[in-house]
Amino acid sequence: MLKTLNALPGTLLLAALCAAPLAQAQTAPSRIGFVFTERLMTESKMAKAADAKIQAEFSKRQKTTEEMVAKFKQMSEKFDADAPRLTDIERTRRARELFDMEKDVQRTQREFQEDLFQRKSEERAAIAQKAYKLIEQIAEQEKLDAVLQEAAWSSPRIDITDKILKQLDK
Repeated sequence: MLKTLNALPGTLLLAALCAAPLAQAQTAPSRIGFVFTERLMTESKMAKAADAKIQAEFSKRQKTTEEMVAKFKQMSEKFDADAPRLTDIERTRRARELFDMEKDVQRTQREFQEDLFQRKSEERAAIAQKAYKLIEQIAEQEKLDAVLQEAAWSSPRIDITDKILKQLDK
């Protein structure tokens, strides 16, 4: 044994001697779980109900916005077709109307997107809050030391997403 120890470089020997007590001190291996949170936000009944609620809430505004865009396109095409026959004053007036209408359309679209994003964020936050409580409960039940929610790769063996989904859907 002594000959083997002498053959090892000094730093390697030191590392081996330091690691040996650490390996012995750790009696129980750590247990880790993994949750794919995006699945919770898309596959749970709560998420699907939230999506349907948001769709119903915003469908009228979306239709109005789409109609506004269609009307702008129609007026723009009509202006392009009529422009050669218009007087300079009339062409300038209609071009200004189209410019103002385009600004209104862009503002309406932007406000719609911002409001939609805000509502989706609110609903996702509610789902996340409930999911995190369930993750904590399941982690305690299964005596997990850590639960990860992002990983480059995880084994299906440690994935507890389905368990969380079942609890979330109750």
